[in-house]
Amino acid sequence: MRFSCPEILLAGLGKMDAGKLHYKPLNGRSLRDISLGKEHHNNGIYINPVGFSRKGRYLQLLKWKLSENRFHPYLKDQPTRRISIDWEPVRSYPGVSVTFLKHASILIKDVDNYLLVDPVFSQFYRFIEDFSPLIANPRQIPAPDHVLITHGHYDHLDKSSLAGLEKNTHVISPLGYDNVFQDLGMMNRTRLDWYETYGSKDRLITFLPSNHWTMRNPFRGPNRSLWGGYMIETAAGYTIYVMGDSGYFDGFDEIGRDFDIDLAIINLGAYEPRWFMAPSHINPREAVQAFKELNAKRLMIAHWGTFRLGDEPVHFPPMDMKRELEKEGLLDRLIDIRHGETYFVN
Repeated sequence: MRFSCPEILLAGLGKMDAGKLHYKPLNGRSLRDISLGKEHHNNGIYINPVGFSRKGRYLQLLKWKLSENRFHPYLKDQPTRRISIDWEPVRSYPGVSVTFLKHASILIKDVDNYLLVDPVFSQFYRFIEDFSPLIANPRQIPAPDHVLITHGHYDHLDKSSLAGLEKNTHVISPLGYDNVFQDLGMMNRTRLDWYETYGSKDRLITFLPSNHWTMRNPFRGPNRSLWGGYMIETAAGYTIYVMGDSGYFDGFDEIGRDFDIDLAIINLGAYEPRWFMAPSHINPREAVQAFKELNAKRLMIAHWGTFRLGDEPVHFPPMDMKRELEKEGLLDRLIDIRHGETYFVN
């Protein structure tokens, strides 16, 4: 193993599992070779070659929901940030910009093209509070040329948000979501397997594996569709890695060797409690380790501040991340922006 930190390597799934990894080590195997060998395909169901079986997760979910939240005293302090964006500076900017809309929704401007990642403009479930509500009409957002979907969980693939877009908007998605987009009448689609690419002009978008899973119908079960992240090599020459949801695994260094990454956007949220969340979501310490392995120049975090999907309060991820980056002397590499703000690449 390449690390000594037990909190990275020994994120167990409970007391009985102490000392076990929450991912399957590659042990020198190539993530690209595993993907191109279709080891994640299994008779119409997708499997996670770097993750463990999800059997027993329903009981673990019940255990989690019935357990005490150690962050309970801090939940009353969760702030609400109402989002209104002046889009004129984005429209007039000639190069690359990255706007953090809310949750995991990102708008990337690449010269004359807009790429919208995982659009969720409002509550995806009425019993989950929205701490960063959009107070402007989502139609004011620049019309995307491409919509990139990372996976099918409802906080990433929201039909009501997609229904507000033009029907002929080009959608790039993992395999297995035909019924969702047929229902929406969005037929201008590119379906990607891991390491497959979509190219337009000088722009190249590569779909990459992550340590995650997906499900939209509990009666059908998990992983009827694929999940992952995107490497966006922009027409302007700037490379952006959109991780998507992922637990830590030992494939980030290979991705970092394959691509010269200018900006890594890491989804950081719903990471507590670790015994339950570690197989699905990276935590701040692991995120710093992944950032180092990716060898990216700059870091930005998303997937926080909108919906509380784990035990930690919605405003904790950036505070926790800054502490971990400071320990490693990497705080100056963080693009520290909040919902509704834009990072303009110089």
